[in-house]
Amino acid sequence: MEFDEVIETRRSVHQYTDEDIDDETLEAIFEQVRYAPSSFDLQPWEFLVVRDDDNLTRLQEVANGQETVGESAATVVVLGNTDPSAHADRVFDDWLNKGYIPSEDVRDNLLGVVENMSSMPDEERRLWTTRSTSLAAMALMHAAWNEGVASCPMEGFDADALVDEFDIEEGYEPVMLVTLGYAPEEAPDQEKPRKLRRPVDEIVHYETFDPEAESPTPSVDD
Repeated sequence: MEFDEVIETRRSVHQYTDEDIDDETLEAIFEQVRYAPSSFDLQPWEFLVVRDDDNLTRLQEVANGQETVGESAATVVVLGNTDPSAHADRVFDDWLNKGYIPSEDVRDNLLGVVENMSSMPDEERRLWTTRSTSLAAMALMHAAWNEGVASCPMEGFDADALVDEFDIEEGYEPVMLVTLGYAPEEAPDQEKPRKLRRPVDEIVHYETFDPEAESPTPSVDD
């Protein structure tokens, strides 16, 4: 698809066919996801792809019983590493080798900054990883749709139960679930008119911030 078509036609789909997503398609999706931007290019994301029926049932149970999870071809658990320094050595060595930074001293300085970030309170590190990992989650949904795979982001789940059920190591924040699958023909989520999208002149502010509680002419054409 053209980029604007991917953006404008992607919808959150809740019903899926029984068709599986093959390994090649998933690899193609995640090959694009890895180019998502992140804080300091530290890429704090990990993805647990759940496809086995029994495991989808287990995941559905910790996702408040939402049927979309159980009916998906795959549900991706989007995880954020709460340790900013986890991949810092590799990232900054790469910066140095490719000329993005001028010297080892600068690299070491950056490593020091990230080490300090790693000592932030838990809530601040969770917020940090959520910001970057959410960018990758959006990239996942766009990349999937580019391959013809529908998706739906979900935040209705018990994070602690998910961590316990799937033996997620300490230090990883479950940011969201993203269900994946092929939409049936005439799926309501795709066939119905697009839900309201606030118009550009309501959501964009130049130089000063002056939000409006409600726009008199809401837009539904994008």
